[in-house]
Amino acid sequence: MSSEQAPRQVRLAGVLVGAQGLLALGFAVALVWRALTVEGTGLLVRDIVGEAGYFVVVGAALVAVGLGLVGSRRWARTPAIVTQLLLLPVVYTLLGPSRQLLLGIVAGVYVAGTFLLLISEPSRRWSMGLDEVEHPG
Repeated sequence: MSSEQAPRQVRLAGVLVGAQGLLALGFAVALVWRALTVEGTGLLVRDIVGEAGYFVVVGAALVAVGLGLVGSRRWARTPAIVTQLLLLPVVYTLLGPSRQLLLGIVAGVYVAGTFLLLISEPSRRWSMGLDEVEHPG
C-alpha cells in the first residue's frame, strides 16, 4: 500500500463529505432536542429518538468516510460516491414536491459538485493506483 497522497479533488471531496456527516449529526441533535422540549407533536419520544439514532449512525459514517478521503484512503471513495447518488432524490424532493427552490439548488450544486470531484480523472487514477511511480527493485 502506497503512502501516495490523494489529489486535491479527493481531499476537497473529503471535506465536503465530512461536512455532510456533521450536518447529519447536527440534525440528530435537533431531533432529540425537539422531542424533549416540544409537546403535543403526536409522535412518541422513542420514535423521534430512534430516528435521531439513525442520523447519528449515518453522520458518523460520513465523517469517517470524509476523514478517509482527506487521509488518502482509497476505500473511502466508493461510499462517498454512493452517498452522493443517494442524495439526488433528496435534491429532487426539495426542488419538486417540497417547492423549496433555493435550498434545492444549493443542495443540488453541493451534491453534484462533490460527486464530480469524486469521479474526476485525477480521482479515478488515484483510486486505481495509476498515479504511483514504479520503483525498480
